[in-house]
Amino acid sequence: MGTFIGHVYPGLFLFLYGLYQAVVISKAIIFSDSLLYRSSPPRNKGRCARLWKISYGGLLKMATGSLLTVYEVSCIKGGLILMNRELPPRFMYPKEWQHLTMFILLTLNGCVDFMSKNMLPQRCVGLEKGTLVLIIYELLLLMVSHVKDSEGVELHVHSLLILVVFLLLLVLTAELWAPNMCHLQLMETFLILMMGSWLMQAGFILYRPVSGYPWQDDDISDIMFVTTFFCWHVMIDASFLLGIYGFSSFWYHCSDPLESEKEERRERRSKKRRVKEGNPNNTLDFLWLG
Repeated sequence: MGTFIGHVYPGLFLFLYGLYQAVVISKAIIFSDSLLYRSSPPRNKGRCARLWKISYGGLLKMATGSLLTVYEVSCIKGGLILMNRELPPRFMYPKEWQHLTMFILLTLNGCVDFMSKNMLPQRCVGLEKGTLVLIIYELLLLMVSHVKDSEGVELHVHSLLILVVFLLLLVLTAELWAPNMCHLQLMETFLILMMGSWLMQAGFILYRPVSGYPWQDDDISDIMFVTTFFCWHVMIDASFLLGIYGFSSFWYHCSDPLESEKEERRERRSKKRRVKEGNPNNTLDFLWLG
């Protein structure tokens, strides 16, 4: 991961995943649908019904994590060894092993998501959320130790990334008690977008600066502009989130009003069905049904 590609590819995955989550959450907010138990299309039977229920997010995490793991191992000439043969033995490639651990955590997170949604008799949201919180906690620990020998621009870039990961950890911890709260889901999506976009930006700052000249660690102007670029990312990612919601609202309510009404009726029927199945995340529906 200590290369341009090693920063851009994981960042691109996180950013695209954040955009996907933004679309899902926008649709759920517009139709007052559950964020955890999305309704299926009507008359969805057989193979189409099974395809609808597949955890594509989990599969994507597993595939991306596996590919990044292979890439990290292949970047080390002679193989990624743990310790050398000298006396006393010393650990080798500490940062590369941390990168590898991060990618393995992403793969495990995808495995848990896929297992919970497609292999267990009933989806276990607590297992998914708890696993994700544990993984982000480990990621935060790895990143804090990852910058021990960094300085200047590199340290500042990674410190801002650590800030985003810490905020994401707080939001995900709160979701353990309120997994279906749209405000927390929006904050989670925004922070995932921030992680992705800033990780890509870090690749350009550290390895391929646009000017063609490396950033100077002893230049206070370079340090200040790193923070300025981070603030620009905050505004741009927030605009992406707002734009996706606005476009989704226009698409569902203005482009085809009849289809929108059908979709709303479908969501109401889905809510009633989930209440009958005993979904604890829709307690307001119990009160509405009397």
